[in-house]
Amino acid sequence: MSERQRGKLSMTQEEKQRQQACGFIEAVGSKIGFPRKTIATGQNLYHRFHLFFPRKDFNYHDVSLAALYVSTKMHDTLKKPREILMVSYAVRFPELAAKSKSIAGEVDMDPQTVEQDRGRLLAVERLILETVSFNFTSRMPFPYIIKMSRALGVPKKLSKLAWRLTIDSFRTLVNLSYPSHVVALACVYLSSLLSSFEQAPIPVQPGYHTAHELAETLGRRGEWETKFHCQVEDLEEIAHSIIDLLMQGGQNSTANTSPSTPSSPHPLRTPHSSTAHSLPQTVPYKSDQLMRLKIAMREVEHPPRPRDPLWLGEMQAEEDAMMLGRNEGTVRFLFAPPMYLGEH
Repeated sequence: MSERQRGKLSMTQEEKQRQQACGFIEAVGSKIGFPRKTIATGQNLYHRFHLFFPRKDFNYHDVSLAALYVSTKMHDTLKKPREILMVSYAVRFPELAAKSKSIAGEVDMDPQTVEQDRGRLLAVERLILETVSFNFTSRMPFPYIIKMSRALGVPKKLSKLAWRLTIDSFRTLVNLSYPSHVVALACVYLSSLLSSFEQAPIPVQPGYHTAHELAETLGRRGEWETKFHCQVEDLEEIAHSIIDLLMQGGQNSTANTSPSTPSSPHPLRTPHSSTAHSLPQTVPYKSDQLMRLKIAMREVEHPPRPRDPLWLGEMQAEEDAMMLGRNEGTVRFLFAPPMYLGEH
């Protein structure tokens, strides 16, 4: 579905636009003060929207703000569309925000422009609601990070790294492809890989496991698969997706960072331009180190597990996507007593 909505864009162009949108949601959400779950769900809604609608038909600013607005409803952190728009102007046009005389730092925008942007936001909001079938429930991997870390004896430092990797995972499609608990365990696995690859073991407190031990345990089959309802093959695929994202971030020196810990949700401040908030910074992981890690993982990874054929489901999804956003008119259902059903 994603390939179909890409249109004439190359995979590189699509990925660049995706990261710009996710960075924009991150910047606006952080500036407003939204909790992490609201920002992450907004990014996930953006990805889901473009499974059904072509990228060429929508400006990523409109879709990003609409996704963030729907996310505020899902997590009871509601803000009015105008409030979100005014903060987005400050992010998009920092030079105007610097000249603003408003105490709140609002950008002085043309009221007609604001109203037009608000109209587009509300129009895209309806389409997003259709893509989620008006289902306002949302499961997040963050609680699983804490629970699984305790169950596995993960040191606090690795748990914090897994939390940050989970934040970055919402810049990819893995949270649409896998359940939340699988993504959480994959981030714990990846944090142990990043902390152990080409590094000497670091002593830990009694009752905890080193990064090397965790990487070895989660990198092969074991009882943990039954306990956590996960498969080692899925962990490896998710880890590769996040490593690819980190490699892109390592090549972009102007990118901002993800929050350092769960208790400090604000990223480091950098100039907000079209590229300034596009990718997460990956210090201290360099691209060549991450590439060596990917190669080492490929050499020992498990073969992909067989999956059921999805062609019937894909056909139905494409048919449903064609009907999204359309007004089918009024449907009336007529009910009659059983005695009349056989006469007609």
